[in-house]
Amino acid sequence: MATITLTFDNGPEPDVTPHVLDTLRRHDLKATFFVLGRKLVEHRALAERAHGEGHWIGNHTFNHAVPLGLMTGPGAADEIARTEALIGDLAHERRFFRPYGGGGLLDRRLLNGEARDHLAAHGYTMVLWNAIPEDWRDPEGWVARAIEQCFAQEETLIVLHDLPTGAMKHLDRFIVAAKDRGVAFQQDFPASCLPMIKGRVVLPIDNYVSEAAA
Repeated sequence: MATITLTFDNGPEPDVTPHVLDTLRRHDLKATFFVLGRKLVEHRALAERAHGEGHWIGNHTFNHAVPLGLMTGPGAADEIARTEALIGDLAHERRFFRPYGGGGLLDRRLLNGEARDHLAAHGYTMVLWNAIPEDWRDPEGWVARAIEQCFAQEETLIVLHDLPTGAMKHLDRFIVAAKDRGVAFQQDFPASCLPMIKGRVVLPIDNYVSEAAA
């Protein structure tokens, strides 16, 4: 049976995240929210609600301005550490971190050496993905693309965005369509999407670290 793990990036957003949480609660599903530190400053209560309802909270950098692998000076570790400090006691014991992929690309833009070393030294679990339906680019049409991606493989870790694009008004339709096709939703991540677990590299990671900093 095909499985889908739901994750949401770039929130929390007061006009969207509550709707996402309501939809997940209605379907009795648990997900992971990879939050931005700069949004937690004002909207941590939304992350607290998500955590209280059984969802996991992960770190998606502070500013989400430049992929860490493209940063030429120091600062990558600070992007991670500042956000983790704001997450605080909402963090999962595996300390989930998702790098900014610049459109969902899995390449050397994800990390630089400073970021890689910080993740290892502080025991983070790096969570990647294998389905990007580009809901931010196509708020109306992403569902069909998501279904196609999810049923092209046995285990899917999908990235959606709780952003004010209008895309998440179709979240219920996606979940219903997936359930109707017999999918099983799970909260935990496929092992193939976790190159680092609690600071230990368990899958090849060099292709995610910029050459200049490797």
